[in-house]
Amino acid sequence: MTNAADPAVVVVTARPDPGGLTRLFAAGVPVLAVPEAQAALGALAQRAADLVLIEAGPGLDATALIRSLRLRPHLAHTSILLIADGDPAETRRRALEAGATDVVLPPLDASDLSLRGRNLIALSRAQDAVESQARTLAREVERAAAESQEREREIIRRLMLAAEFRDDQAGDHLTRVAGCVLAIADGLGLSEEEGNDIALASTMHDIGKIGVADSILHKPGPLTEPERCEMMQHALRGYRMLHDSPSRLLRLAAEIALTHHERWDGAGYPQGLKGAEIPLPGRITAVADVFDALISARVYKPGWPLERARRFLEEQSGAHFDPDCVAAFLSRWEDVVALVEERPADRAA
Repeated sequence: MTNAADPAVVVVTARPDPGGLTRLFAAGVPVLAVPEAQAALGALAQRAADLVLIEAGPGLDATALIRSLRLRPHLAHTSILLIADGDPAETRRRALEAGATDVVLPPLDASDLSLRGRNLIALSRAQDAVESQARTLAREVERAAAESQEREREIIRRLMLAAEFRDDQAGDHLTRVAGCVLAIADGLGLSEEEGNDIALASTMHDIGKIGVADSILHKPGPLTEPERCEMMQHALRGYRMLHDSPSRLLRLAAEIALTHHERWDGAGYPQGLKGAEIPLPGRITAVADVFDALISARVYKPGWPLERARRFLEEQSGAHFDPDCVAAFLSRWEDVVALVEERPADRAA
């Protein structure tokens, strides 16, 4: 809809006295009369009108003007009424193809023309109202989506805290894993949004360890076979905790929890998936998680030097790990080193 200072109707006519056309509208409807196409295009360059009334005549290519008006996004739905003569069927066809809303042919009836004009003004304003409502709705949907995503991220942050309560080292470990995931995702050419989602979801890869006894989780020596089987259950438990959530991010986290201990060669757990059967987020997280586990001290081992951990990934490429994920990780090695320097892992057992 036009602003109060803008004309509601622009009349394009070469008549020396356009009053016969401008008086078709009520006194409260602002009308601007212009004599030729360029003046009309200039008048409508930055603003819309509710109706453009064009009277074809010598020197005025009405169909070309209509096409030019329709090329402007802010005039895409403006009502255009053409007054023309010539062959009725051909004139109407050409005008409507050019983008006219309605066409009036001689003989002209002032009352009919006035009624058509008022109806088209009402139509234009109704379309503007619908578009305005659609824009408002789109903003509300966008705001609601942003709020929903923030709630999802808050839930994940809270669950990360729960994991940290079980393991004092978990916070820095999860931060470094997420940073490594971002590096791999970037090296693979994933979008920033995809990388951010996988990185955030990866922070919950070990959430199932909440159900593992401290005597196993913090055991300073090798695990017995029953203890090892119990530890391996954390992948399935993490999946069960998260998989039926309505949250897209939590479902992604469930997938990562379930698959980050699968191996490229099929010797992993809990499902023994092989190669591309393993979802990409799980394959990415596997590289990031093992790398950080290697460089970090645990109750049963000291942390490895970065170069030793790098060589292990290279040696296990195509066996334990997806070769593409390893290559992507190594292609961002400087970023990984910077991350570890910023959030250093404890190297002493």
